[in-house]
Order: sequence, then C-alpha cells, then structure tokens
Amino acid sequence: MPLDRSGAVTAEVSDRLPAHLGSWLGSWPPPGPGLHVVAGAQRTRPGWDGRVHPVVGVLSPVGGVLSVPPQHEARVRELGGDLDALIGGVAAAVGRPGAFLGRGAFRWSEMPSDLTDAGEWVPRSDPRVPEWLRPFNGDVLVAWDEDGSYAAGVGRKRHDAHGHELSVGTDERRRGRGLARRLVAQAARRVLADGAVPTYLHAFDNVASARVAEASGFPDRGWQVLELFEPGG
Repeated sequence: MPLDRSGAVTAEVSDRLPAHLGSWLGSWPPPGPGLHVVAGAQRTRPGWDGRVHPVVGVLSPVGGVLSVPPQHEARVRELGGDLDALIGGVAAAVGRPGAFLGRGAFRWSEMPSDLTDAGEWVPRSDPRVPEWLRPFNGDVLVAWDEDGSYAAGVGRKRHDAHGHELSVGTDERRRGRGLARRLVAQAARRVLADGAVPTYLHAFDNVASARVAEASGFPDRGWQVLELFEPGG
C-alpha cells in the first residue's frame, strides 16, 4: 500500500501530483517563474462534470501553468505573463467576455490526518444522498446521523487517473462535530489507496474550509488554482 495509518508514504505517491497536473492542464512543471500559457486539448473536452472548462490554471510559488483552448492560445499569450493582465483579459481572449478568472487555494495531501473514519461509501444514486452530491463521478462518502438522515458528505471530482479533488459539505444543524475533517481525511486515504493524489480547493476567504483542510492533512503551501467562471454559473 502506498500509505498506511502510521503515515508512511512511498516515493511513488509524490509522483502523482505532477502526473495529475500534466494530465489536467496539458503541461507541468512550468518552465520557470511566472504564469505560462499552454494550449490544452483538455479545455475543449468535457471535464469531470460533463461540462467544458475552457481556462484552468495552477500557480505555485516558483511558477505556474494556465491551460487554454488551442485555438485561443496565441491571443492569450499576447496578454503577457503578468497575472493581473491575464485575469483582466483572458475571458475576452477566449471568446467569453462576460466570464471572470477566479482564484482560490490549491492544496493536496500525501499524508492525511489519522482521524477516525466518520462515514460510509455509497452510490450517489442512493435515495438518502442529498442533491448536491449527485453530480460527482463516483461513489460518495456520507456520515449519517443517529436517525439515519444525512449529516455530512464528501464527493470526488475524478479529473483524471492521477488526481481526485474532494468537496465536503455538512448539514448546518450538524456542524461543530468535526465531521467534515474526519470525512475529508477518510476520503483522502481512499484516493491514495486508489492510486491518485487527493486535492482540495477553496476560496481564500473561506475560513471554515481552510480549517477543515488543515485539520485533515492538506497544508497550505502557497499554491493557487485559477478557473474561468461564467456569471451565475
């Protein structure tokens, strides 16, 4: 096994993040400092949710990659490598002038926290599963309350064979029990056992989500994720 409950990690696990980013973005690592625009055929194909995600990027402290549709690569490159210029101009450059390039924290884990499991894996079609968990492409992890009702859950966005992004949500009446962090750690162990690296994204101002990430073993390494969003999308 690549990971055991004592925290032992093999070198193979550390290879999964670059493999995931190379597959998801079309190129990784970046060739140097700054944000480098690359043509990604992935930006023209449906993603984990069946929708096309035309601009996706990851920025590390030593450089980043912004993946755009091949037919728009030249126009985006004309904006230069300055992040502010790209944020302001990339939407129009890819033919979506009403959209905006959002930024958030990008985290991953090679060693999830050794917290007690809190849920069970069930098919997303299970009638007890809430609507927000149904779009995920795979089984979902759910913690049930004493009466059998939904308390909290985690879905996996299987971007590719190497990287699965985790999303967690807790019923507002069940918050404060530590369910989210336990579920995220449990799901991360499952992702690692399945041969991928677990990732976790959140808005910079989402303090609660940041706390869950830290507690479940997803440290803040100063990385960012960038993605184009349509208003109201």
